[in-house]
Amino acid sequence: MSDADDRPSTRSHGAALPFAVLVAAVVLVSINLRPGASSVGPVLEEVRDGLGMSAGVAGAMTGLPGLCFGIVGALSVAFARRIGTTAGIAIGLAVAAAGLLLRVAADSEPLFLVLTVVGLSGMAVGNVLVPAWVKAHGHAVALMTVYGTGLVVGGTIGSLLTAPVSEATGSWRAGLGLWGVLVAVALPLWGWLAVRERRSPAEREVSGEAPAGRVVHSPTAIALTVLFGVQSMHAYVQFGWLPTVYRDAGLSSSTAGALQALLSSVGILGALVMPTIIARGRGLRPITVSFGVALATGYAGLVVAPATVPWLWAIILGYSGLAFPTAIALITARTRHPAVTAQLSGFVQPVGYALAAIGPFAVGLVHEATEGWTLVLVLLALTSVPLTLAALRVARPTYVDDELERVR
Repeated sequence: MSDADDRPSTRSHGAALPFAVLVAAVVLVSINLRPGASSVGPVLEEVRDGLGMSAGVAGAMTGLPGLCFGIVGALSVAFARRIGTTAGIAIGLAVAAAGLLLRVAADSEPLFLVLTVVGLSGMAVGNVLVPAWVKAHGHAVALMTVYGTGLVVGGTIGSLLTAPVSEATGSWRAGLGLWGVLVAVALPLWGWLAVRERRSPAEREVSGEAPAGRVVHSPTAIALTVLFGVQSMHAYVQFGWLPTVYRDAGLSSSTAGALQALLSSVGILGALVMPTIIARGRGLRPITVSFGVALATGYAGLVVAPATVPWLWAIILGYSGLAFPTAIALITARTRHPAVTAQLSGFVQPVGYALAAIGPFAVGLVHEATEGWTLVLVLLALTSVPLTLAALRVARPTYVDDELERVR
């Protein structure tokens, strides 16, 4: 990849936003696309007790992020073509804020689940549209670094702060409601951007002319979807169940939440460096292999000694999670045209998240059936094989645009 991917688009030159505004917008959206999902795990037992929720329903709830991100994400590109990419992101944030704020007032299990779906659906729109928005506005490497870092930071603070806030206030509702307030903070800037960008050239870039081949015909797109899906499955299994694994090993809820946050925080380093490594095009293959090795090692450690050195397994699994910012950065790095970026993002993320949704639900079922974690953790470790194979394929410096041209 070349440094050209990090320059502002000349086609959107006339309506270019100041770089500081672009950074602020990306920070505000990215930091809000994960806490609504990652915050439930540390207080899952309290939520279950408060709402009378069974283990099966709790397992289904931990799978909701992947399910919502998959189904709603698949509709997001078409939605953006009708109202504009920036407006789509702004509306998504508004829906997310409403869902997260209202669910903490719900007294019934069904209403809590419905409002959780609403909040996650709003986040799903941003997941798919932000990479295309970045590609259309230029500074791709810099802004994708900010975006990937914001996603990881958001997931980390959701895990780290929810249990302490809940304990300090005496209510899990306060701990979860905090993240709805954080989303609301992003609304003024994105609302202003939606009005300002309504007729900008950058908006037309996302829906403009692009290779007509279906993304499913691109080997790079398929491999990227597998990489994204397997890693996302692990992320949501870890969001929903890792604190319970640690608590069942004898650790407190705050310690379990802190360990989950430690796992997530390791990804911050990856989010900061992976877009630059990808852009330089050197050393990506051995790095991607190491993700698979770390994934298998981390789960093996949880089988053997979950409470002996719990921080070590969190760090190793956190390192394997660098596959996530790598996959996110590759969505823009493996495309040339913003419209192809939108197509790729609209394929990789929804399909990947749909695959990921199976994981947390299956974990709940297997755990309930076996009344333990050994089989669950062994099965999770085995998924390092498809993750590694897919990562090796996307490490090749190819463009999806070119693959689509060849199948026209």
